[in-house]
Amino acid sequence: MFTLFYVGIVIGVLVSCPMGPIGMLCIQRTLAKGQLSGFVSGLGAAFSDFIYAIGTCLFMGLLVNFIQAHERSLQIFGSLFMVLIGFYIFRSDPVKNIQQNREPKQTLVQDFVTAFLLTFSNILIVLLFIGLFAQYGFILPEQSIQMTISGLIGIFAGAVIWWLFITFVASLMRQWFNAKGIRLLNKIMGTVIIALAVIVFIISI
Repeated sequence: MFTLFYVGIVIGVLVSCPMGPIGMLCIQRTLAKGQLSGFVSGLGAAFSDFIYAIGTCLFMGLLVNFIQAHERSLQIFGSLFMVLIGFYIFRSDPVKNIQQNREPKQTLVQDFVTAFLLTFSNILIVLLFIGLFAQYGFILPEQSIQMTISGLIGIFAGAVIWWLFITFVASLMRQWFNAKGIRLLNKIMGTVIIALAVIVFIISI
């Protein structure tokens, strides 16, 4: 049970770490209004990811026999998919076309809701979850409901840990978190995702 929980934490971090629009939003709010505002926005994103993780888990649960029969092929596919995701993150510019103006002052509830809706509008996150679930063997026939729930809680915990970390760092290093710093962070996270995918790919073959 605890093993799947820790796997879930890894998945939660990997899903959250790309510095896309939601990452930029959380950093902007941290710099403009303080860490609490940025972190609450991150919680909204984490809750949206948690809902998508549950939906993906149920969908893959219906295909558990197929997954078991093609486990190695799916792990290899998941690894290759994650390499592509990592390469896309490495090459992307998270600052481009992001509005730099400060938002109107909002309550913490509004911060949570707006970040949740922004993240929830990206339905392609399901593809990322499918790739990660296949890569890490998150859905297996022998798993109990308790183990699956533990893994899902781990995903939420991983996302929360990431947003706590990134908003803390952004608050601590305000001067460093300029456009150049954010681009560098994206390249680092893209490289990490590619490296993890390659390691799992080597283990799978």
